[in-house]
Amino acid sequence: MPSTELKHSFRIAAPPEEVFAHLAEPSHYVGLSPLVVAVRDVRRDGGTVTYTAVERFRLLGVLRHDNLIDATLVAVPDGLPHSAEVFGEVRSPARVRMSYRFVIDRHGTGSAVTDTLHLRTPLGLLRFAASQARAVQQARARVLTTRLTRPA
Repeated sequence: MPSTELKHSFRIAAPPEEVFAHLAEPSHYVGLSPLVVAVRDVRRDGGTVTYTAVERFRLLGVLRHDNLIDATLVAVPDGLPHSAEVFGEVRSPARVRMSYRFVIDRHGTGSAVTDTLHLRTPLGLLRFAASQARAVQQARARVLTTRLTRPA
């Protein structure tokens, strides 16, 4: 399967504990990833969480398609209050596979976040899927920053 890796780093004026807590909760991904409109069937087993994310696509601006994504999330708080990681994998019905990793490090009074995606797709889908994933990745940084930054 063709693959690519996308990496985006950003800073946020929130401590690592808050960023970690937000990214470790599946329900927070609604709106954090612009296509995700619902999270359901959340199952917790030790440090691993599995759930179904509902991605909503608009086709031709009118038709609606809900894509059900199987997701796994593992939250590793071992380095808190200085660092933490959240990682996992998502599997789309279109055989698109994406592993993800958020590395959260203390930066002054806030955090530096590195969002890394490793995308694998069937032949012919990589360019489109990567452009969509890059847009989601950048939007996620903006939304997370807005959600967690407190006024000074």
